[in-house]
Amino acid sequence: MKILAINPGMISTKVGVFEDDQLLMHATINHPYEELCRYPFIMDEFDYRKDKLIEELLRQGFDLKFDVIVGRGGLVKPIESGVYELNDKVIEDTKTPRLHHACNLGSLIALSMAKEIPGCRAFTVDPGVVDELDDVARITGMPELPHQTIWHALNQREIAKRYCREHGVKYEEQDLIVCHLGSGISFAMHHHGRAIECSDALSGDGPFSPSRAGMLPTVQLVKLCYNGQYTEKEMLRKINGHSGLTAHLGTNDVREVERRINEGDEHAKLILSAMVYQISRWLCSLAPVTNGHVDAVILTGAMSHSKFVSEGITERVKFLAPVFVYPGEDELTALATNVYRAMKGEQEIKVYS
Repeated sequence: MKILAINPGMISTKVGVFEDDQLLMHATINHPYEELCRYPFIMDEFDYRKDKLIEELLRQGFDLKFDVIVGRGGLVKPIESGVYELNDKVIEDTKTPRLHHACNLGSLIALSMAKEIPGCRAFTVDPGVVDELDDVARITGMPELPHQTIWHALNQREIAKRYCREHGVKYEEQDLIVCHLGSGISFAMHHHGRAIECSDALSGDGPFSPSRAGMLPTVQLVKLCYNGQYTEKEMLRKINGHSGLTAHLGTNDVREVERRINEGDEHAKLILSAMVYQISRWLCSLAPVTNGHVDAVILTGAMSHSKFVSEGITERVKFLAPVFVYPGEDELTALATNVYRAMKGEQEIKVYS
C-alpha cells in the first residue's frame, strides 16, 4: 500500500511517502516569507503549496500513483478522535474554518490530489479540533463563551501511545499529562485513552509561546482592543504571531534566545525563564482533573529539544510524576500508520457529518 502523508505548517510543508507503515521518503518544503506574502490569506496558498509538493515528489523520483493520501486535518467543528475519510462536507467546513491556520490546507490538498488518481482514497487523522472533554470542562464564567479545544491532538496522541508501548502499559489505562512545545503550546490530560481536558492553543489559552500571547489580563486586553490603536485583524495577528518571545526579544527562535543567554544577556534569560515558569504552572493545573493521579508527564514538540526549556520544566513539575521528553514531533508517521491500520480493518474508518 503506497501512502502519501501531507502536513502543512505555517512556513513549511512536510511530506512523507510510505509503503505500508514503512517510511520511504521524508522532505520538508520550506516556503520563504517573501513568497507567502504574495497571498493575502492562508487559504489562497492552496495552489502554490500543492504545486510545490508535487514538484518535490517528482524531483525525488516518485510518480503520483498512490493508494491513499492523508492530510493533516483542519480547524473544522469539534469531532472525536480517529481516522476520517474525506468528503465534501469536511471540505466545505474546512473552507470556512473556525480559525485560520496552515493545517486547514492539509485536507484540501489530500482530497484534490486523490481525485486525480484512479482508485485513490483521501483521509485525515486526529485534527486539532478533537474534542473529548468532560462536560464540566466546557463551562466558563460566560455562558456564551464555552471552553473549546484547539490542540496538537495528532502528535500528542501518537507520542502518548509510543510512551505506553515503550513502557509496557496500555494507553487506555493511563493518566498522562502531555505538553506539546512548539510555535504553539498545548496541554492535555489523557485519561484512559481520552483527552478529557486540554487547552485551546490558538485562542489565548495557556502560557505565552515563541510567537503567541497566551492568557492575558482580560480587562486590560479589552481596553487595548478599544483604544483605537489596532483593527480587529491587527489585534488578532498581534495575539497570534507577534507576541511571546517575538514581542519581548524580537525572535521566535529559542536557539537564538539561548545563544544570547550564553553570551550573558540577562533580559533574554528572564523572558525565557518566564515562559518556562508559565508552561510549568499551566501544566500542573491539569493534575486536579484526575484528582492528582498522574502516571507520567510527557514533553514533546520542537522546543523540547532545548535543555533550558525541557530541564527547566522538569525541575518544576517532577513532583507530579516522572517526566519523559520526546523531542520533535512524529505527525507524518502518525498520519500514515493510523490510515494503514484503518485500511487493514484494525481501526474504524469514521464518517464526518
